[in-house]
Amino acid sequence: MKKIILTGVALSAALSFLAAQTKKPVAGSSVARGKKVYEQYCLTCHQVDGSGVPHLNPPLIKTTFVLGEKPALVQVILKGMQSSVPIDDEYYSNNMPPHNFLKDQEIADVLTYVRNNFGNKAGAVTAAEVKAIRAKN
Repeated sequence: MKKIILTGVALSAALSFLAAQTKKPVAGSSVARGKKVYEQYCLTCHQVDGSGVPHLNPPLIKTTFVLGEKPALVQVILKGMQSSVPIDDEYYSNNMPPHNFLKDQEIADVLTYVRNNFGNKAGAVTAAEVKAIRAKN
């Protein structure tokens, strides 16, 4: 009986180790750079904690928009938002100016930061993805 339990524990530990190895970690330096971009360009409207301002600036906390498709998020940075768009059934009326002056890496970094802070857990955005989306405009 002890042998079966020990085998089960060993197998469980091995599977946990392998699962941890296959997860793609978010690059820490990208998050650190993204935090600086966020503090410079985003914090004023979206707040220190990503909570936004009710009915003006949307929160960045676990919204389907932030956790959703990367291209839509990149487009918001590149083109801004000039209309009242529902985000998780709430409308926000403050216009967001385009930030297309940011480099591809800066956009990737700030979106990686946002998608991995404020309680969010989502995949990183790469500069190559931003470049490809920018090229389609």
